[in-house]
Amino acid sequence: MIQKFEDLNDVHIDVLMEIGNIGSGNASTALSSMIGKEIKIKMPAVQILDFQQAIEHSGNPEEIRAAVLIRLKGEIEGMILLLVEKKLAEVILDIFFQKKDIDLLSLDEGDVSALSEIGNIMGSSYVSAISTLAGLNVGVEAPSFTADMLGAIMSVPVIEFGEVGDKLLCIDKSIEIDGHSIKSNMLLIPTVDSLSVLFTRLGIL
Repeated sequence: MIQKFEDLNDVHIDVLMEIGNIGSGNASTALSSMIGKEIKIKMPAVQILDFQQAIEHSGNPEEIRAAVLIRLKGEIEGMILLLVEKKLAEVILDIFFQKKDIDLLSLDEGDVSALSEIGNIMGSSYVSAISTLAGLNVGVEAPSFTADMLGAIMSVPVIEFGEVGDKLLCIDKSIEIDGHSIKSNMLLIPTVDSLSVLFTRLGIL
């Protein structure tokens, strides 16, 4: 039984990577349909990091990022945090609104709505992969959007999950949209109990 993140072995990581691969495929299809452009998402790399390592891995703590946070509910609890670099936001908003140069701290309501929906689709694709693969009932709450320094954004999961543990799953993806290749960071932060439920349901101890 998984009692802490350090209990995860290579088999567990392989399963999480496969979930990530299925989720990426789902996200590619859904996003391509939404924006009318071909989107390719390479097989993600999954790493177990503590919160400080995740910040350092994702970039400069003082760098401005947008983020879409999706809370999980049901048989799997936790959150998904999609970190959106300026380049990705610019590509998306150029496609939707023909905006070329943006300020992440000065987005209007339409910008926020578009980026939130992109994050919602990507996060929900991973939740759907977990639900389908393990036969679990997992739901999501409406996404919330923010733009701030990376360090400040990362304080949210630290505050909410600090008592449960200090580890998370960092899913790195390379997204190709309309000829633009962009790195994306998605942080999957399930409770340890949820990981135990997932792997027990899959018959992996």
